[in-house]
Amino acid sequence: MGHGADGNSGSGPERTPDGRYIIVDGRRWRASDPGLPEERRQELVDQLMAARRDVGTAKRAGDATAERAARDRVHEAKVALGERGTPWWEEPRS
Repeated sequence: MGHGADGNSGSGPERTPDGRYIIVDGRRWRASDPGLPEERRQELVDQLMAARRDVGTAKRAGDATAERAARDRVHEAKVALGERGTPWWEEPRS
């Protein structure tokens, strides 16, 4: 998952020069924390995708309680990935 000096690796979405954001369809989205170990990042992505699927399932079923729970899991995964919450580039590293 290495990125060049310009923040782009040649694969995946375009990144801003500082590597903090990805650009998808002209919109800027916060990138995942590049300091996450690959195995942990993949676990979180798997959790995120499962939660997103569960949002859709709950919406189709008209189950507002399950939808809220799934959306909360989406949020938790995105925070853990560094895509929401305090920007990862502002957090002190241990």
